[in-house]
Amino acid sequence: MPHREPIAVIDIGSNSVRLVVYSGAPRAPSIIFNEKVLAGLGQGLDKTGELAEGPRARAMSALRRFRLLVEAMAVKQPHVLATAAVRDARNGPAFLDDIRALGLHPQVISGEAEGVLAGMGVLSGIPDAEGIVGDLGGGSLELAEVRPGEVRKSISLPLGVLRIGEPDAANEKKVRACLAEALAASKLGKRGKDRPLYLVGGSWRALARLDIISTGYPLPITHDYRMAPSRPAELRKLIANLDQADLRSLRMLTASRIPTLPAAKMVLTALVDTLEPSELVVSSFGIREGFLYQALSAAERARDPLIEATRAAGRGLSRFGEHGDRLDRWIAPIFDDGPAAARIRLAACLLADVAWAAHPDFRAERGVEMALHGNWVGVEACERVMMAQALFSNFGGGRSFPDANVAGLCGKPELERAARWGLAMRLGQRLSGGLARTLERSRLSRKGDVVYLTLAKGEGDLFGETVDRRLAKLASSLGCRGEVRVG
Repeated sequence: MPHREPIAVIDIGSNSVRLVVYSGAPRAPSIIFNEKVLAGLGQGLDKTGELAEGPRARAMSALRRFRLLVEAMAVKQPHVLATAAVRDARNGPAFLDDIRALGLHPQVISGEAEGVLAGMGVLSGIPDAEGIVGDLGGGSLELAEVRPGEVRKSISLPLGVLRIGEPDAANEKKVRACLAEALAASKLGKRGKDRPLYLVGGSWRALARLDIISTGYPLPITHDYRMAPSRPAELRKLIANLDQADLRSLRMLTASRIPTLPAAKMVLTALVDTLEPSELVVSSFGIREGFLYQALSAAERARDPLIEATRAAGRGLSRFGEHGDRLDRWIAPIFDDGPAAARIRLAACLLADVAWAAHPDFRAERGVEMALHGNWVGVEACERVMMAQALFSNFGGGRSFPDANVAGLCGKPELERAARWGLAMRLGQRLSGGLARTLERSRLSRKGDVVYLTLAKGEGDLFGETVDRRLAKLASSLGCRGEVRVG
């Protein structure tokens, strides 16, 4: 069921204060508003023990604006989460009183609880995650062990990018000593070896964006982006040269994040050297999404976030109401898809009507854009490309993917399979006029080298010239011939 009203989370971190407003299906909520202010509450905290007046004033200004915005958006009660800087500062309680005076109700999250929420966020976006989650903020680094469906041990370390000082040899030595001691005492070090390390936090996402730029990776999506453990060390020279770089050529990289990159790289390199993970996996979901995910029932958590999100998108953008599930069941009999492929096929079918409002010459491109760059989770790069290929073929773009570099993220057999899905979807859409009830009275099947389209008695006239052409094209792609039957 969709949320009846939007849900807002205000995250008061050591570096930024952010408002995110969500709506839509609880298992895959859509972000309808997202704004951050770099208040820098953690600046100077280690020296003074207090939140400085300037950062406090910037944070309060942001919170006053956020309160007015959520009232205008009819959010009943925003969830306000405060983390390392507020919980560690001597004047943190006074700052919380100022927040309460605005009518907000802040909740201070302990370091251990912050790690659990970060782990929950990763599981929300990458359901089969199994390894160590590292959440790097301005004031602290949280580490948590995750397995499918659960977060195990969680620890918090004072290694935030605003807290560790300049990334020189002396501070790097301190960071490495702190990590070694904490990982040994918690036994997370042994549990992290040769398993994925999941990266949470804006500074590490910025490192991933830099890696995407430097390697020419063709899909500018950081969620589920994967790096080899050697990459942080290789980014050192690139980070050092950022001051001379043309920021217009680094559109994925937020200028405000650039100052944190050296410290973020230092912590990540030390963590990788200590943990020895198998790979680095970036998660765009963190404590805010973990907070929402933790509040769900076990049954809601078990739902597939990709399917929930594509179903919600299809429902909102289709012409005559959602019919993607029926379309998927209609085309399924002619394919031998295993569970993983069938899941991506269903996601594509749920989006089969999303580009109808575009000009006919651009519908195929709109479908590709939706599949490749949609805010989907629970989906890997090749699976995005398969969805895009299916929609490209569905909207009349043909069987050859329009971008060879992006196509290279997927194998040729997977692309060919997805193109055939798209041709079958295209046939179903034309036959039915986009309506589920016509599909319910017809059947697509395959026997030997024949693809049969069976129509209900009295509805043979649905088989017009365009339907004939699309059946022939689909059958040919499968090495078959098409045949229509009535009754």
